[in-house]
Amino acid sequence: MHQYCRRTPAFSLLAALILAAAPCVLHAQDEGAIDASAHVLQAEIALQGDDYLLAARKYRMAAELSDSVEIARQATRIGYDLGFDKEALRSAERWLELDPDSPYALRVVAQLQLRLGELRSARRSYEKVISAGDGPADQRLAALLPDLSAENPQNADKLMRMLAKPYKDSARVCYASAVLALQAGDTDYAGKQVARAMELDTEWLRPKLLYARVLLLEGKADEAIDYTARIIGDDPDPDADARMELALMYISVGRDDDALSQVNQILLEQSGRVDALRLMAIINFRQGNLDAAWDDFEDVLASREYTMDALYYLARIADIRGEPERAIRLYSQVRSGPNAVPAQRRVSALIAYQQDDPEQALQRIDEFADENPAYAVDMVLARAQLLASLERYSAALEEYDRAVEYRPDDESTALGRAELLLRMDRLDDAVDAYRDAVKRWPDSALTLNALGYTLADRTEEYREAERLIRKALRIDPDSPAIIDSLGWVLYKRGKFEAALEQLEIAYSRFADHEVAAHLVDVLVALDRKDEALELLAAAEEQNPDSELLDDVRQRRFPETN
Repeated sequence: MHQYCRRTPAFSLLAALILAAAPCVLHAQDEGAIDASAHVLQAEIALQGDDYLLAARKYRMAAELSDSVEIARQATRIGYDLGFDKEALRSAERWLELDPDSPYALRVVAQLQLRLGELRSARRSYEKVISAGDGPADQRLAALLPDLSAENPQNADKLMRMLAKPYKDSARVCYASAVLALQAGDTDYAGKQVARAMELDTEWLRPKLLYARVLLLEGKADEAIDYTARIIGDDPDPDADARMELALMYISVGRDDDALSQVNQILLEQSGRVDALRLMAIINFRQGNLDAAWDDFEDVLASREYTMDALYYLARIADIRGEPERAIRLYSQVRSGPNAVPAQRRVSALIAYQQDDPEQALQRIDEFADENPAYAVDMVLARAQLLASLERYSAALEEYDRAVEYRPDDESTALGRAELLLRMDRLDDAVDAYRDAVKRWPDSALTLNALGYTLADRTEEYREAERLIRKALRIDPDSPAIIDSLGWVLYKRGKFEAALEQLEIAYSRFADHEVAAHLVDVLVALDRKDEALELLAAAEEQNPDSELLDDVRQRRFPETN
């Protein structure tokens, strides 16, 4: 059962209280409340049956029928936690209607409006949030930065530009605007806003560090590093935040040793600075210094800060060292934050394959979903992926169908379902699914390439395939996967020399076994069999279990088997 249902054996305490109150309500002839109680009960039963969308809808319907603030709040929480934002917004609006003085209800409404792209409504709601707070209005707006940063970057940037218009002379608002513009990829606007913030408050360090980050994202890495280094050098007592920023810049350009030098200096001056210790641990992990990284992450864990990060990296180290039981124990404790879902997926994979217990792996996914409703829909997808890897395709497709129903706007889920249809040899259905995805996301290089490669590899629609792949390449010209697709469709069209050129570029950037298999086919077509066999042998050494390489050997060099 889900935690919503754990308060009583059959349904939540809230549902129990509503039903217990039914005789009084009936005496008052309040039929709406009777209907609301029925919807709450149906919602709780749906939660027990893992029918998440129905549960959110039923709770929302209960909120609309009831005058109970508690029901509206609970409906909002369930819709919000499960990620059904439209249902959550309707429940939150009812909550705010019933409790118009609730600042929390107002902020939830504003956030959900932003999340759903209802920017005009979000603007009005956030203006109410700002006007209802204490202190100067510009500071209240700037204080919304963490909340806005967690939402869609483009929508958050647009909203901030609307809200910021009355505060053009506020350094803090200009800084917040610059942060959100940078997250949305608009370095030009971000640069202008951060320059204005620096002009308005010449002593404030944060805008200066953000300006350096703008330079970095504009491709001016050396200039950004020099600028930040000067800030540190010009200050007799440099701020540790500046050193942290410089360390992150060094990491971004692959200068890990220089980054480590800055972190060591921070820890020398402030030994209790856990964010610096965490960064040192990550650098050691990146460099393969696993013993040092382990010790560092244990120190981070002991600090009680960045707990989920520390557990996740400790689990990864145990995983790399070939200690599956320890890895499972550590991964299992990662129950929140950005690493929670990948950690639980890895737990299920280790149990299924290292411990050879697929049923226990599936049960662990279900248990995590029950105990952590915010990740329940993510676990539907995790279950689908595990079932697919176990070649239990029909069951996997049922889970994918649920995931798509729950997250119809999630591109990766739609593509995962289409890929599963391919693995099931349902080519026509897979192509239809990919075509639907291209209609939904016409400017997605990932989706365009998925359809293009499928057409090139599994059909004879080579002209359309090449058109789609070239469009994807214009969007993402440096992608080895898309370059490989282009090489493959050129091979299928008989353009062997052009195909070889593209595949060699792809392989130089990403020595993947699939690209290697494609190269072997092209080299054989060009009658360069010795080179093909040499490349195949080298690729097999790196990927001894590759079915693709085994297939190309069977087809091209059967005499060597």
